[in-house]
Amino acid sequence: MTGKLNDYLADIDRQAEDMLFRLMEEMAESEGTTEQFKAENQMEWVQRCNNIHNRAEEIVLHEMIYS
Repeated sequence: MTGKLNDYLADIDRQAEDMLFRLMEEMAESEGTTEQFKAENQMEWVQRCNNIHNRAEEIVLHEMIYS
C-alpha cells in the first residue's frame, strides 16, 4: 500500500522492452536479416523479422515474466 507497485511494474516493463530490442538486433544480425536483404527480398525479410520478434518475445516472457 505504499504506492511502489506502479514504479516497479514500469521498471520491469522498461527492462523487458530493452531486452526485447537487444535480442531482436542480435538475432537479426546473426541471421543476416539486414537492410540489404530487405531491399532484395521484402516478403522474406518481413517473415524473418516477425519470426525474430516472436522468438525474442518468448525469451523475454520466459526469463523475466514467467520465472
